[in-house]
Amino acid sequence: MVIFLELLAVVVPAAMVLLADHVPYPWSIPTALAACLLLPLRRWRPSLAALACLPGLVGGLGWPPTVVALYRVGRKCTAPVMITWVALATVLPSTLVVATQALAPGAALLTFSFSLFMAGAPTALGALITTRRELTASLAEASRARTAEVEAREDGARAAERARIAREIHDAVGHHATLIAVESAALAATTDDAKTRDTALRLRALAKDALAEMRAALGLLNTEPTPGFEGIPALVDRARSAGLTVHYEDTSGQPPPPAAGRAAYRVVQEALTNVTKHAPDAAVRVRLSKKDGHLRVTVANDRPAGPPPIPDQGGQGLHGLKERVTQAGGTLTVTTDPTGPFTVDATLPAGPSKVDRDDSTFGGSAPTPATA
Repeated sequence: MVIFLELLAVVVPAAMVLLADHVPYPWSIPTALAACLLLPLRRWRPSLAALACLPGLVGGLGWPPTVVALYRVGRKCTAPVMITWVALATVLPSTLVVATQALAPGAALLTFSFSLFMAGAPTALGALITTRRELTASLAEASRARTAEVEAREDGARAAERARIAREIHDAVGHHATLIAVESAALAATTDDAKTRDTALRLRALAKDALAEMRAALGLLNTEPTPGFEGIPALVDRARSAGLTVHYEDTSGQPPPPAAGRAAYRVVQEALTNVTKHAPDAAVRVRLSKKDGHLRVTVANDRPAGPPPIPDQGGQGLHGLKERVTQAGGTLTVTTDPTGPFTVDATLPAGPSKVDRDDSTFGGSAPTPATA
């Protein structure tokens, strides 16, 4: 197919040259036919093919191959190159005709206009087709990007739903199963009845198996471990990279137990998230300290420079955070001052909490749900 089209690109202009009923100069036909034979060069060197057409143009019979060559120039060359070749193809033949035939101003203007049209039309057509193809490719790429974005959002929604399920299982089922196991162990240790002791131990074993199966299920739902106390500096660095002004101070010394460390991480994470959404231009102070044997986590941000944000009526972040801190054996206080800073203050046990003791009783740590 390509060979057939190339043959037509050479044969048709050559036939038009040979059918001319008026030959201005003896060398008009040879130069025009030579330009036709060199037209295949336009696929690799459009400017070279256009250059080969100039002698035919000067001879008066070079327009058929020139139109083909200039179309290729419009397809492949830059705007300055296109303008240069259109100008040459317009000026050279028109100037020669006007000079040799002593045309009147009106006829001379018409001659230049005709040459400009003959040179500009195929060049503009080639440029338009190239632009159309580039635009089509750009639109296809944008469509693929939108599809990928939708898929990413769907994956994020599924991950968030898995994380919500993991949290519900951990907070509800895990808590009650742990209490059942602890109470069964206590009953087995205090009763004098052998049958009651055996039943209590079986109940404890069943609760332990249920916790193990729940951890396995949560392992499928939650593939990423929850960072602990040691991840807070990296969390602050990410917030700074996002554009927040964060002043970080840690005078707590020895890291807290795992449950308190995870809760402290979530307190800082939720507070920084709220600042990013509601007061991105406000300075934030994150302070970790020890007081009366407890770890204190304080995150305070100044009032935003702009208008106050509209309250988020559907947000459950602070409510869930309070449940998490309470489960770790601590307390959470949120202070809102219309004229002062917004403060999130958590007090967590610096020693092993009940959650850590229960985890150690069954030989492992409770699974931690992903961020809701």
